[in-house]
Amino acid sequence: MNFEKVVFGFFIVLALTLNFGFFVGEIDNPDHHHAMELGAALAVSLIATIMKFGDRSQIGAVLLATSLVADLQLLIAAFIWAYAAYISEAGVTSDVMSSIVSISGGALLANFVSVTLLVAETITLRR
Repeated sequence: MNFEKVVFGFFIVLALTLNFGFFVGEIDNPDHHHAMELGAALAVSLIATIMKFGDRSQIGAVLLATSLVADLQLLIAAFIWAYAAYISEAGVTSDVMSSIVSISGGALLANFVSVTLLVAETITLRR
């Protein structure tokens, strides 16, 4: 068993599950979505992206692209939340929370594609 591949797979799946945990709940209810969970999803997603830089295969390029998409969307969601919480007069309203959760849903889809590609690549590997 290759320990590097285990760690790689761990971070890809962890990025997906943390993002899913943030996404689940009523879309407009701030009580169902925690800022720290979004932060954890973003941090793990960034770690997973860094781990993907060494792969020079075609599947590696697609994995990196999906990870970059997830990172970008999670960064945008975090920026919107920070803007609403600390700069905007209105604060984190249900409309703002709906936007944050929707954008994290796009990142969730990108993470799902990444995990699907990883599983497909693992199935096609020959010993």
